[in-house]
Amino acid sequence: MGRIVGIILIIAGLTICGVVSLFLGLGIAGQGPAELSRAGGVLGIGLFGVVPLLILGGVGVFLFIKGGQEAVEMAEVQKKEKLLGMIQAAGKIALPNAALELKLTRDQVKDMIFELVNQGLFTGYINWQEAVFYSKDVGQIQTTKCPNCGGQREAVGKGMVKCPYCGVEIFLPKS
Repeated sequence: MGRIVGIILIIAGLTICGVVSLFLGLGIAGQGPAELSRAGGVLGIGLFGVVPLLILGGVGVFLFIKGGQEAVEMAEVQKKEKLLGMIQAAGKIALPNAALELKLTRDQVKDMIFELVNQGLFTGYINWQEAVFYSKDVGQIQTTKCPNCGGQREAVGKGMVKCPYCGVEIFLPKS
């Protein structure tokens, strides 16, 4: 939306500048509704043509650039939502499959998972040996046993525990 408003403001600034310049230019040439001196015409073009162009054009360029940045951020959010939906719908998904589906690298998918965990949107576990993400209900991962091998888990960070036997990382909801 910001890009569209930016383009409209740039076009409006150019239009105003063009109309004012044409009108006052005709006045300088003696062909308009009133004759103007060159100094008066140039001053008028500067005040009523160029200044609005600079203001509207500057705001328009800012909104156009900001809109582009927002579009990039929105695309990233949509990819995170899609990844989360893929994991929750299937219950599990292999890292390579997620990377292919989202057209991302494996490291980008890993980073997305960690961002979703930090935002409190993903609970489950990851088996790094198999490179598979598992979505689990909170009730299923409240025990102290590893959901993969049954070994005793140990805390490795806030909201994350790791099985020392199979390397599975388990992400718990933020409390």
